[in-house]
This record gives sequence, structure tokens and C-alpha cells, in this order.
Amino acid sequence: MSSKKELFKYILWRLTLLPIMLWIISSLVFILLRIAPGDPVDAILGTRANEFARESLRIKLGLDQPLSNQYIEYLNQLIHGNLGISLNTQEPVKVIISKALPASLELALFSILIASLVGYLIGFSGALKPEGKIDFLGRIFGIGTYALPPFWAAMLVQIIFAVLLGWLPIGGRLPPGVIPPPTVTGFLLLDSVLDKNIEILFSSIKHLILPSVTLGILLSGIFSRSLRLNLEEVFKKDYIEAAKSRGINYKKILIKHALPNTLLPMLTITGLTVSSLIGGALLIEITFSWPGIALGLQEAINQRDYSVVQGIVIIISSLVVMISVVIDIAIAYIDPRVSY
Repeated sequence: MSSKKELFKYILWRLTLLPIMLWIISSLVFILLRIAPGDPVDAILGTRANEFARESLRIKLGLDQPLSNQYIEYLNQLIHGNLGISLNTQEPVKVIISKALPASLELALFSILIASLVGYLIGFSGALKPEGKIDFLGRIFGIGTYALPPFWAAMLVQIIFAVLLGWLPIGGRLPPGVIPPPTVTGFLLLDSVLDKNIEILFSSIKHLILPSVTLGILLSGIFSRSLRLNLEEVFKKDYIEAAKSRGINYKKILIKHALPNTLLPMLTITGLTVSSLIGGALLIEITFSWPGIALGLQEAINQRDYSVVQGIVIIISSLVVMISVVIDIAIAYIDPRVSY
């Protein structure tokens, strides 16, 4: 950015586009769910219910109204923060999401932490000696982890570390029958700390290790390859060639000149990966019976609970859009060379 005024205009422009993007996403969700096969009345009452019961429920759900009226009412409810009522449990959708979202966030954050540490370490180690053994193994690791099917990797990890070795639990957030601490934040680790319950804290950590490490390792290949490729691009720049011509040590050039210039694209990749993981770790959550929002989405789809599906998709999409906007603003603020 050439000036603070341009930066302010860019931030204002991005924030202005935010509600428009959310409106477009919400409208697409509404349309897609309405044209999808299946009837929510059949999902609740079954196909053998009498016509009077079916029609009464259709009126109660507002499905007897014209599509335009349903859309207006839908937007009105969204503006007021009402995501509807579950068709199966009659529980408010926002309550269902508030219970499941912290579990997904907890898993996503720890997975990203592991992926970043492992991926960046491998990518940086390979860059220290290009075309060396570590660099070659790092490339194989990056391709291999990216290509592994998540469900297969998760089951393999469960068989080895939970079934054969018995080191860690096979799934869930807590052992069956264990009462969780009082919900304050929804994050089990933090709530157990606030409740000063050390037993629950260690138990929740043990349950978190397998899914977070599995997902983190699968993602680490993306980080290692991205860092390595960005470093390769940076090393082609003129200022790197100038530093080499002055006889500066390769390691010093890598750490002081090349690495800082890869931080912005890596920040973008990390941020978008976090946002996509909130609802994208479906196979991992299902395999490890992790009670997150992705597992909740899968169950709602199976039960044709359109209200829950609608609410979860809107929340996930909104989080992805908002995180993307925050990343764009952060990059524009950090890097003065960026122009829009």
C-alpha cells in the first residue's frame, strides 16, 4: 500500500463486500437445499404418515408458502440470528452448532499447529541443502501425505496405536460415561483447566492426540511443499543473486533474505487451511467419532434435517469468508508492496 489512506479504502472495501458475499452464500444454500431430492416431511414422519399429519407439519414448517415468501422469511430469520429448529430433535440449530463447533475448532487448531511445525521444519531442512537427501525425502513426504486417503490413514493409525499397542484411545473426546466439566468455553481442554480437573484434562489430551496428529501429518505435506516451492521462487529474485555475488553465506541468505519473503504466502495458506478445516475434516471426525461440526453435518444429511444442514453450511461458509477477509487485510497491512 502506498499510503494509509489507500489501506483504509481497501479495508473499507473488503468489509463492504463481506455482507454481500455472506448474502450470496446464504442464498445459494437456500436454493440448493430446496432443489435437492427428498422431502423433510417424509424425513420426520416417514412415507406412511397420513395426509392430514403431513399437511399439518408442512404448514408448521412454512413449506406450504410460496418459495419467495420462504426466502424472505429465511433472510429475516438469519438477520435476527435465528438459524431455525432441528426437524428431528426440535432443538435450536444454533445450540447444536454451539455444542459441536468448539470441538472442531479444537481439533483444527491443534492439527494446524502440528502441520505447521512438521511441514515447515521439513521444508526448511530441505532448503538448507537443495537436491540433497533431506530435500529428496521431504519431497517424497509431501507428495505421499497429500496423496494418502484420510480415512485409510486414520484407520491405520487407530489399528496401530489404539488396537495393537493400546497407547491411546480409539476415538471420542472423553471415555464413555465420564462426565465432562461444566461448559464455559466449549473447548474441553480449556474448560477442564478452568474447572481444575486434571484427570479430565489429561484424558481429553489423550483423546485429542490421535486425530490431531493424523490430520496434522496429512496436512504437513502441503506446508512443506509450499514453503519449499516459495523458497525456490524467492531464490530466483535479483536481490538474492546480488547477495550471492557479494559472497554472503548461503545459510545467511536463506534465513535473513529468502525466508522472510515467504511468510506472507505461507500466512495465506495457513489461514485458509484453518478455515477449511472447521468443516472439512469430515472423514477424520467420522473415523475418530469426534463430535465436531463436520460429523454433525454428516448426521444431519443422513437424517435429511435440512434446518441443521442449512445452519452448519452457513456458519462454515461465513467463517471461511471472514477469515479470508482478515488474511487479505493483514497482508495489505504487513506488506507495503501490495497494491490493489
